[in-house]
Amino acid sequence: MTSYKACYKGYKNSRGLIGATASVAWLNEYDRTYELITYRKKEKWGKKRFIDDVSTIEMDRNCPSTFDNYDHENKHNRLVPNSPCPILYGIRGDDEKELTNAKSLIKSEEVDSWLIFETNQGTDDHLQKKAFNEIQPFQSIITKGIICKIPYTIMGGHVIFKMKDSTEEIDCAAYEPTKKFREVIRELDIGDKVEVYGGVRKEPLTVNLEKINVEYLEKKVEKIENPVCSKCGKHMKSKGTGHGYKCKNCGTKSEKPFFREIKRDINIGFYEVPVCARRHISKPLKRMPKP
Repeated sequence: MTSYKACYKGYKNSRGLIGATASVAWLNEYDRTYELITYRKKEKWGKKRFIDDVSTIEMDRNCPSTFDNYDHENKHNRLVPNSPCPILYGIRGDDEKELTNAKSLIKSEEVDSWLIFETNQGTDDHLQKKAFNEIQPFQSIITKGIICKIPYTIMGGHVIFKMKDSTEEIDCAAYEPTKKFREVIRELDIGDKVEVYGGVRKEPLTVNLEKINVEYLEKKVEKIENPVCSKCGKHMKSKGTGHGYKCKNCGTKSEKPFFREIKRDINIGFYEVPVCARRHISKPLKRMPKP
């Protein structure tokens, strides 16, 4: 930055400078959104904020071009920063004109000032399509594969599954903060084809799921009864695992018992983590093209 004679100041580990520099360099070639950011009175900095949840919910209902305002299931107001910074709240949306209307609906402590920024929030601008053998730690990727190990839960409530493509295998994880999204992941089974979106953890190499597109569901069946002898009308007896069935009366043989298909508690389509666990840059499903 010194070579460009830019004024800057780092805080703590100064990593914020990376994001600030990236935001200045960003080119809005493919998609864009807007965020209206309000700022607090200086005497309020570092103190507890007041933003009314009821008014946030009402705004969310009446301003359809906005997104990620409030997590209704987990009772989480997403407009509010977690840090003790000078920002009071931020409203994200596709229409900068509707953002000013949205602001008028929010009940909060006094706003000192506000600005509307053009951003890449909610755009998936961070994601790149990768085959498994191209994936590197710390990338943010989109990749496709087939489930080869059913989801299982580890300590902390995190849900892991393994999938493969034509090159190799990789783990995918829905962590505890993704709440009910984990229930969707638990319904996946071997043979299902999915497209996953997320950041890559280094050790063990794992895709941290932001959303998932279920493209194909393998049929699940269960045996309901042994085959019936066509001559005697009696159920045949098993000859042992993998050896088929035989009628005790007449010796008629069969390889096929009666099966029925098990209804899957998951459908083809997109699923996303809840608002409370969503990265600001991740594209919410309400912004995805309709099929």
